[in-house]
Amino acid sequence: MGIRAVVVASLADRRSLAVRMADGAVILDGYSAADTYLDVEAVIAAAKAEGCEAIHPGYGFLSERADFAERCAAEGIVFVGPPPGVLRALGDKSAARRLAVANGVPVAPGWDGADDAESLSRAASAIGYPVMLKARGGGGGRGMRQILAEGDLAEAIESARREALAAFGDGGLLLEKLVRNAHHVEVQVVADRQGNMVHLGERDCSVQRRHQKLIEESPSPVVDECLRADLTGAALRLAGAAGYENAGTFEFLVAGGPSPDWYFLEVNPRLQVEHPVTEAVTGLDLVELQLRVAAGERLPVRQEDVRFTGHAIEVRVNAENPWEGFRGSGGRIVAWKAEGRSRIDAGYEQGDSVPGSYDSLLAKVIAHGSDRLDAIARLVADVRALEIEGVPANLALAERILEHADFRDGAATVDWLDRELSGLLGERVPGWHWAAAAAAMASGKLPGGRATGPWDGPGWLGAGAAVCWLRSGPECEPVALKPVANGFDVTAAGEMHRVVVERIGDSGVRCSAPGLDAAVVVSLDHERVPRALVIRDEQGRESRFAVGGPPAPPKRTRVKAAGVVAVTAPLAGTVATVRVGEGETVEEGQVLVVLDAMKMEHRIVAPQSGVVRAIVAGAGNVVREGDLLVEMG
Repeated sequence: MGIRAVVVASLADRRSLAVRMADGAVILDGYSAADTYLDVEAVIAAAKAEGCEAIHPGYGFLSERADFAERCAAEGIVFVGPPPGVLRALGDKSAARRLAVANGVPVAPGWDGADDAESLSRAASAIGYPVMLKARGGGGGRGMRQILAEGDLAEAIESARREALAAFGDGGLLLEKLVRNAHHVEVQVVADRQGNMVHLGERDCSVQRRHQKLIEESPSPVVDECLRADLTGAALRLAGAAGYENAGTFEFLVAGGPSPDWYFLEVNPRLQVEHPVTEAVTGLDLVELQLRVAAGERLPVRQEDVRFTGHAIEVRVNAENPWEGFRGSGGRIVAWKAEGRSRIDAGYEQGDSVPGSYDSLLAKVIAHGSDRLDAIARLVADVRALEIEGVPANLALAERILEHADFRDGAATVDWLDRELSGLLGERVPGWHWAAAAAAMASGKLPGGRATGPWDGPGWLGAGAAVCWLRSGPECEPVALKPVANGFDVTAAGEMHRVVVERIGDSGVRCSAPGLDAAVVVSLDHERVPRALVIRDEQGRESRFAVGGPPAPPKRTRVKAAGVVAVTAPLAGTVATVRVGEGETVEEGQVLVVLDAMKMEHRIVAPQSGVVRAIVAGAGNVVREGDLLVEMG
């Protein structure tokens, strides 16, 4: 569009891809969100120093703050988003609920009055447990807590308020009745200053964990034409009543049943992370529309001009390991290879460092197909084709979700992932598959070429043993091989097998082990996933492997004396609160410190009973992975 773009960045983000891509950059002096991206005066000063005419506030931080929009107006800077009055009417969930009720849009039973602990407790009892506690301002799942019983409420109020203050600068809370087994469906709306508005269809964002979306798609698999008319009509009615301008998303819960009930949830008065799926099915660029509307232009499309083509699905790729409690982790990306056909919106490249201070989102993979099953097939292939090393990623879990029968049938509700998670994570790669993969690669008998890496046929091993690392999804294992008369002795994943490798035509090799009734067929999958090795066993199980380097060694923290137990930070972040004092006796499992990292609160507990000798990191301190938090003895 010929628009010069300047980005503001914290010290943690000063070498980021965004800074490298932008025409200009202003580095804000600080690491925490409060000191940088939530500092209204610092952002305004940066825009004025660079001569900027407008500010696009992005997905979060100041994007829903009416006071920020007002400061922009006072300084003669265009805020790319709704005007302050609309942000107050819709950005605040309490105000949005009242607007919905006034316009005949159904809402779930709830409470949006006084939000002190006593008032919220009385309201929760009146509504009836379970309830949902929500931050009044902001979005993105922050400040949300599911409360199943009265005893859980007090701590949830404290935690949600603290998180909301840190994320949005607003600690206000409200309550709603928890609607179970529902789909999260949202309608994209764009409106101009002249009163013209259109909806761009709906998205289904039901696959989520801890209110953080993981997979989004358009259209929704549970919305028919009648329900679509109801939801889009309600969204446009609310947008008109609020005098909405620019892009925004109107969110609903759709309960199950032959005639599903639906309830208004909230409005996200900004661009959303999942906007690419709407772009894929409509062919429209939402950011361009935002900028044109903000510049005072009329919408270039009418409702009858909007055409929906095919189906689009997006996966969020996060720096987290689902097999370790979704532990997020910053660090340096040592390898990044994206060789699929789908659109990828990434915030990082190979060699970049991921800070632990903010959201764990690394990239989004967006597949567009002729129909839903075609889109799923394309997305599965391209998730497999994305290789990330150096930081953990949730790619293997995403693949398993996409291939699950419930997801394929459109039956995955907002409760589904939490309910099915143990089963999804329990499908570990069999130890025999590791051994067969290593032997097949080392044999040199695979047709179509060898996987890249140190494998160079039988001669690579020579007469002695060798060790190489293999990766399969989030798992990484060292594999030891020793050539023997008829194959290899392989030790992998805690198991030792003597593996015989036989070539079977042009399709691959067959690996077997004497005394083990578990032969597998091994082949290279150059077409879908270059360098990937595929194993299929007689039970129909399938595993994929690639050669990879060993994981980074764990950090060690020295303690002052023998007998002292060091409690360290499992990942980089900011200490939200310290729950204990020096000299206090604590029990095993008791919460010592709450760490705010990668958009979540992490409770750091005592590894054993003992006495707190020293508090090393206090509230507000920024810590790195492995930094000492508490000393116990």
